[in-house]
Amino acid sequence: MQQTDFLVIGSGIAGLTYALKVAKQFPDKKVLIITKTQADETNTKYAQGGVAGVWDEVNDSYDKHIEDTLIAGDGLCKRDIVEIVVKEGPQRIKEIINYGAEFDKTESGEYALGMEGGHSKHRILHHKDVTGQEMERALLSQVRLHKNIKLIKHCFVVDIITQHHFGYLVTKATTDITCYGVYVLNLETNTIQKIIAGITLLASGGCGQAYRTTTNPKIATGDGIAMVYRAKGRIENMEFIQFHPTALYEPGVSPSFLITEAVRGDGGILRNKDGEGFMERYDSRKDLAPRDIVARAIDSEMKRTGTEHVYLDCRHMNEEKFIHHFPNIYEKCKSIGIDVMQQMIPVAPAAHYSCGGIKTDEWARTSIINLYAAGECASTGLHGANRLASNSLLEAMVFSHRAYLHATGLLQGNHTPAAMNAAAIPDWDAQGTTDPREMILITQSQKELQQIMSDYVGIVRTDVRLRRAMKRLDLLYEETEQLYASTKVSPQICELRSLITVGYLIVKGAQFRKESRGLHFNTDHPGKSALLQDIVL
Repeated sequence: MQQTDFLVIGSGIAGLTYALKVAKQFPDKKVLIITKTQADETNTKYAQGGVAGVWDEVNDSYDKHIEDTLIAGDGLCKRDIVEIVVKEGPQRIKEIINYGAEFDKTESGEYALGMEGGHSKHRILHHKDVTGQEMERALLSQVRLHKNIKLIKHCFVVDIITQHHFGYLVTKATTDITCYGVYVLNLETNTIQKIIAGITLLASGGCGQAYRTTTNPKIATGDGIAMVYRAKGRIENMEFIQFHPTALYEPGVSPSFLITEAVRGDGGILRNKDGEGFMERYDSRKDLAPRDIVARAIDSEMKRTGTEHVYLDCRHMNEEKFIHHFPNIYEKCKSIGIDVMQQMIPVAPAAHYSCGGIKTDEWARTSIINLYAAGECASTGLHGANRLASNSLLEAMVFSHRAYLHATGLLQGNHTPAAMNAAAIPDWDAQGTTDPREMILITQSQKELQQIMSDYVGIVRTDVRLRRAMKRLDLLYEETEQLYASTKVSPQICELRSLITVGYLIVKGAQFRKESRGLHFNTDHPGKSALLQDIVL
């Protein structure tokens, strides 16, 4: 058993930002970060495009960034949250610059601001085409300077500890569900341990692995969302899964390599198999329309022409500028035999980002006491029905900062987080379980899940497909729970349980939403409902 003052689950931009701030504010308190693989293996690392923020106040404004975000969110954004993020965002960007993050500059020394789909102005700060990786590097270098921060790698969180584990009945109607820490599977010792914490932040990332084709790393299995749902916490708007329009088309390769939206911002043109630039038929903004529109347009072209991909044409772009701005994309394409200056890049949509997640308020508080959430696992109200490009890194920094402020206020106000007698928290009960004899039961179920979600709950949905998906998920759930009850805990069975839960939440949210809005498009309900509402599960 371990005890800590602050527990951070996840080592992406949200978790590291929060950990740094509480460690600096409370040098005498312990901060523990746990991550299930390497410290830098996060969705943050794979964020190519950049971070949006009003930097050029002569040509841009908060009002314009707010309006762009609201338009992309298709009526479902919470305006007060959008204003918080847009107005507080530039200060958070300045902080990470002070931590050592470097963003590209022009020859005159000014920051080179990019343009992406849905934005009306150039406001994207970037570090070539590896912005997230650069921000992650800067944060990790700062974390290492704080002696009161401990980072444990290869540690898999199994469950949030609440009153349920003391034998109390906990339901969705329970008003004082409280987080006391977590049970974790230490992958190096293969034992399940208790970590008792005064305050916990979930920054566990997204759930792209619920789909067959995704830009997300293998670890993005929605564990935090699933844990909160099992603990009877509130989850909302999971039907809004953003498919990035332009992932490099490589059959059988997972995760898919992302071709950042910034390429289209710099002039890249989407073309179908006949070489026709088709986006003008779908939206007046053409290739710079918001992601939901571009992804549906590509899906429509693929179905119309009977192809598995379209093309991104960069042949007309300046070669020197392309290589400078997108070196990794250039090298990746070159490695598979594509010269982007001579050949078009085959691209297709891939699951990319969850706009819904753990329901939080303006201080990143969840419905569970002493539990905060930030980053992709959280649903703050910023993204609404569709995330505006490059708003995610901004959101993660703003709400991890707000979680830090709120937690600081609690502790400085002489509030002691509710705590059970640590010794009274029961050990993990593995009695009656055995090692799994056939891993095929787990790996095949995950493949089935990904196929179900991709075929029935993708970019375009129907009521019949959603019903079929739910029936098949019900069977997978029953089989997996039986397996979980009889075998020893492993990362594979835990991730499968998480993905089935996430799949269920996406389908259930999609069934409840009797309209087409943003990323949720159902041909049986093509119009928008006059009643705007969040789907809370």
